Amino acid sequence: MLLEILTPDKKVFSEEIKLIQVPGTNGKFEVLKNHAPIVSTLENGKIKIIAMDGNKTFFNIQKGVIEVLKNKVIVLAEKIIE
Repeated sequence: MLLEILTPDKKVFSEEIKLIQVPGTNGKFEVLKNHAPIVSTLENGKIKIIAMDGNKTFFNIQKGVIEVLKNKVIVLAEKIIE
């Protein structure tokens, strides 16, 4: 599935992935291929990404929104915390 992470300034990440774990407002949750459509708010926290080759990537975000639809995941983050 395709993941895009965007901030108001730029596109931070765009790649095919196996899994993403996000800090939802009501707790962490994961999205895998063929996940049901969803829109959810995100809290400050860590996003964990597992790439197709198994490599892990992490981003710390400052709040945001995630949308999952037809194996495309879009994360709109207020800010990436370095």
